Formats: sequence, structure tokens, C-alpha cells
Amino acid sequence: MLFMIPPLRRGDWTCRIWQAGIIEAMLSNKFQMMYDMLRRILTSASIRLPDDFDRDGPEDGRKCMRIDCVLEPCSIVGEGPFWDVGQQCLWWVDIPAGKVHRFDPAHGENRSRDFGEVAGCLAATADGKLVVAGRNGIFRFDFETGEKTLIVDPEPDLPKNRFNDGATDCKGRFWAGTMREGGGPVPEGTIYRLDPDGTCTAWFSEIFTPNGLAFSADGKRMYFSDSNPAVRTIWVCDYDSETGTPSNRRVFFDTRAVEGRPDGGTVDAEGCYWMAGVGGWQLVRYTPDGTIDRIIDMPAERPTKIMFGGPDLDTLYVTSFGIEKTPGTEDRQPCAGGLFAITGLGVRGVAQTPFAG
Repeated sequence: MLFMIPPLRRGDWTCRIWQAGIIEAMLSNKFQMMYDMLRRILTSASIRLPDDFDRDGPEDGRKCMRIDCVLEPCSIVGEGPFWDVGQQCLWWVDIPAGKVHRFDPAHGENRSRDFGEVAGCLAATADGKLVVAGRNGIFRFDFETGEKTLIVDPEPDLPKNRFNDGATDCKGRFWAGTMREGGGPVPEGTIYRLDPDGTCTAWFSEIFTPNGLAFSADGKRMYFSDSNPAVRTIWVCDYDSETGTPSNRRVFFDTRAVEGRPDGGTVDAEGCYWMAGVGGWQLVRYTPDGTIDRIIDMPAERPTKIMFGGPDLDTLYVTSFGIEKTPGTEDRQPCAGGLFAITGLGVRGVAQTPFAG
């Protein structure tokens, strides 16, 4: 299924105005008046609009970007996409179904393998296998044979917890966070760092729903978030990639200013951070200073995580929820639970480093 969207680059707030039917006014000599009015509205909502708001559309002259549903709905909660540069495929999981998927975009083929338990997130390994974080710890997993070997279970005393989101840094360390299955009244989650030698270290605790783990292209920043409705915050840390040490944790963006809560995240080659806005029908791109740069409307209410892939890393893949649709919206999101691919963005992602263990 194909969805065509107007050009959305810097200042993708234009999509909101376009939907209201007044884009022509913005492109006319009344643009400044409209722009000033929009800035006042966004300022009152504590949303920062960049000073260099793009008034002319994409620099490369593309007429539109394109959203394809490249894999029809097949997941309960699709999550954790990881682009494998070596195999040119997208690994992803269906969390509650306990399935690991391998999507080959060149042939449009998706293969699945039962993981044997809830599968929260994953990454490719340097030897062609996978590291998968599930309910009972972090495992090495052979997709072809289904064999899995426990690396570490950091929370044997918390049987109701499971892993949720994860990412690798540029040195091949695997970071992943735990959460209380189904949520809970207190934040029981922790974000861990798994080193290539199998050492597992706890770094950030008292988190409800860890998400948004990503590292900047230069390895100097680490991002993560908490999706809980009472928190809805993205943080950024300074990151020493040589030692794997985050420091100076600070708020990057409070997502109460946008429609979606922060779910999975990624970064692009221009240094911007992307967020899947779960529950908000949107993806959001932020500049390094936390300014909203672009918002993309999605044909699914609950996008879960995003990952750049393809030979040129210029296709943005998006996983999604297949359940928990707001009553009355079912007809608006026939592809919810499917896998989406967005092209024509005019930006490339960053190659993901395999886990080095």
C-alpha cells in the first residue's frame, strides 16, 4: 500500500497547515504573517520552531516523499528494527509473539523464527548471528537454527520484568533497558550496558518504559527516553565511546509538546534524532539542540521504532502496533501492525555497528 505525502523537510509543521487547507497562503506573499502566527502558537505550547524554517521545500527538488507498507500487518507489537549492513536486511521483533523476523527488501521476503519467549530488542553480531534481549535475559541467537545461548540475566530477582528497547554504540557494545511487563505503579526498569566480554553493567534505573536508545554518528551523544504517560521525556548524555561511559544526563525534549509519546529512536548522518511518536500518528525529527525540525504523519496510530536502511541508508523503516487502536480509527489504519518504508526524505542514516561479543 502506498501513501503519498507532500514534501516535509526542515519545518515540517507545514504538514499541519497543509491539512488545514491553507498551504497556499503560506506560499504566497502572506507567508510571513502566517509564519509569525504559527510561531506564536507553537511558543505558547512550549514548542520551538527553528529560525531557518524551510519556506521553499526540499532542496533536492523532489516533489514528494513516499510511505509504503512493505509488509502487510503480521505483528501484534512490531518493534526493534536493526539494519544489518553486511546482510542488507532488516531484523525486527514481534514482542509478545516472541518472534524474530528477517526482512529482505531486495526480494520483499520476510522470514520468521520463534524465539521461545518475549523478544524485546536485538542487534546483529560480528559473526553473523544475533544478540536478543528477552524476558529472561540477553541471549546469542542463531536465526537459521533457532539455537539460543544465555549471555546474562541481570534481573533474576525480578521475574515480572522483561527487556524492551536496545541499541549498539559505535564500539559494538549493546545497551538495553528493562521494564515491568504491562507497566506498573512504580518505575522498576533499568538500562544496562553489555560489553563484548559479557560484562553487564547497570547505568540508569527507576525507569517505567525504557525506549529511544540511540547514539550520535560521532559517538559523542547517547539518547534514551521513558514512554510512560506520566514521564514522556527524552534525555541526552555526553558519551565517551572509548570507555562506554555516559555523563551529564539532561532533558533533550519533553514530548508533552507533541502528539505522540517517545517510543523507539534513531539518528541520521546530519546529527538529528528521530522519534517514533507512539499514539500520535507521527514521527518527529529533532535537531541536536532539541528543536523540532520535521514531523511526518503516519498512516498508523502507534508507530514503535524507526531505523534507516537500504544500500544507501536512505530508507526509513518503521515498525508498528497491530493492537490497541483507538475505537473508530480502524478504517484509517488498515496497515497497523505492518512494516513501513519511507523514501524521498533527502537524508541518510548511520550504519549500525554489530555487537562485538
